[in-house]
Amino acid sequence: MACKKLGSLSNAMWQRSTTSRVSLCAGLNIPAFACGSFASAGATMNGQNCCKDGQNCGPTRNLAANHNPVAAAVTSQRHQIVGKNRGEESLTKSGRAFSSTAPQINNKTYLWARYNEMKRLVHDLIPPGVCSLLNPSTIYANNEVNLEEVDIYGFDYDYTLALYSSALDEMIYNKAREFLVQHYKYPEGISKYDYIPNFATRGLHYDIQKGLLMKIDAFHYIQLGTVYRGLKPVPDDEVMKLYGGSNHVPLHQVSGFYGKGPKMKQFMDVFSIPEMTLLAAANDYFISNDIEYDPVHLYKDVSDAIGMVHIKGYMYKWIMQDLEKYILRGDETYAVLHRLASHGKKLFLITNSPFSFVDKGMKYMVGKEWRDFFDVVIVQADKPHFFNDCVKPFRRLDSNGDLQWDRIKSLDKGQIYKQGNLVDFLKLTGWRGSKVFYFGDHLYSDLADLMLRHGWRTGAIVPELEVETKVVNTEQYAQSLTWLQALTGLLERMQMYRDPESKKVLQEWLKEREELRAVTKNLFNPHFGSIFRTCHNPTYFSRRLCRFSDLYMASISCLLNYDLSYTFYPRRTPLQHEAPLWMDQLCTGCMKTPFLEEMAHIR
Repeated sequence: MACKKLGSLSNAMWQRSTTSRVSLCAGLNIPAFACGSFASAGATMNGQNCCKDGQNCGPTRNLAANHNPVAAAVTSQRHQIVGKNRGEESLTKSGRAFSSTAPQINNKTYLWARYNEMKRLVHDLIPPGVCSLLNPSTIYANNEVNLEEVDIYGFDYDYTLALYSSALDEMIYNKAREFLVQHYKYPEGISKYDYIPNFATRGLHYDIQKGLLMKIDAFHYIQLGTVYRGLKPVPDDEVMKLYGGSNHVPLHQVSGFYGKGPKMKQFMDVFSIPEMTLLAAANDYFISNDIEYDPVHLYKDVSDAIGMVHIKGYMYKWIMQDLEKYILRGDETYAVLHRLASHGKKLFLITNSPFSFVDKGMKYMVGKEWRDFFDVVIVQADKPHFFNDCVKPFRRLDSNGDLQWDRIKSLDKGQIYKQGNLVDFLKLTGWRGSKVFYFGDHLYSDLADLMLRHGWRTGAIVPELEVETKVVNTEQYAQSLTWLQALTGLLERMQMYRDPESKKVLQEWLKEREELRAVTKNLFNPHFGSIFRTCHNPTYFSRRLCRFSDLYMASISCLLNYDLSYTFYPRRTPLQHEAPLWMDQLCTGCMKTPFLEEMAHIR
């Protein structure tokens, strides 16, 4: 339905722009001009047939249907060559010269007329609620996937089978801050910094040596306005100086494949939100109190303090003590596993968490017999090393969770295994290639090696999709983004006007464009914006998401919306040199999700 609306919107803007350019042209008394300058290039501009010998021809009855309305309006109404008098200029093409006797036209009036006309089109022709049908339960495809070909489904545990409430982030932050002060002897003043919800977002980069938190796009450029030293933004000109006069970062030189150092770290999992916030708070304390410190030492100590929360079992203890508070939507996890198992699919679990923690959580979500759903269960796997080396052998745990000494010759249903490696896993199970589908939240630790080295299907769990979809569904975002795109198009097409008055107009438009960018960014997060976009470019996180996942979704419960023979087709997003001719492919989320009724009893 929404796609039809968008298609109608496009057609309407096309028609309106085509008709309006005639009236605007008449209102400004802009004449047709000699077409010979275009004829030698073999072009037909705005419906005018270009004749031999530079003769001026009248407009044709039938305008080309595929003209861009703004470009057509520009070329039909005016063609300016800078530095020459409009009435006396000589247009030269392919060795032939033609003169134009068009009268002087007020460029400023013309530019603002185009601006106001486009703004009216955007305001009048966007249907109410045009994007409100974006469905947060949609599964998005980066690659074509036929579920009928998938026989085996594998899962990570944390933030995949088990989703956690944001209350856990504050607990991790507080305990790590305590470690930093008491164990690492950092100043007591850091204890006064409370957790700041929604300060940081997943996918950010941290410059370890400079102590800067920032967002980087898919082309390794820092998004100016998203660089923070402590809790305060760094001015754009200072960022440029810090990086040698450019906002480009050579990530291949400063960061490894898994986003870890030596100079730059990318925070890729949801558990990293408290770590980024604590880094910002500690940096802010030292800077605000004018205390000299080494950012490299601070990074290591904060990282270790966060690690101690996990290693010492604090996080596991909090969750196990109050499962209802911290675990979200466990009934949906049960629904997914039950559906897959009842259709004869084999299931397996590979997680870094310990068995006692997983067992209690799964009993809460799925029931005491949760292990009956799984053919293989592997805990404390030490991903990503589980996927990329073959050093650690599998070990079996007994019913009490104690390690056994027997040699593992098979991975049996009902048993629990620890550590191990993917090479032995493949040998013992025979599960290979695209018939295996693995889901996880960490693009590096869970998915990268499986897709690149082993050809498994991979599904990324991105809980942030639910929140970001709500933003995209708002009228403010739809209006702001549409006008931002329209204004950008005007700037692109009107930039040939370079007289002083026109330059002032274009500068005003550029200023408005920057303001619109800030508005759309702040709707997601006032500090760093969307995790998927840096203004118009995809983020580095988005680039990795597309590279390492066949499908991505807000939670595994999205699988309930599709039957198990469903084929996911990626949208054919037009490349820069292609025309957007396939209006039905504008937006996956605008489609009515099939089988949504199946979730009615658990939503």
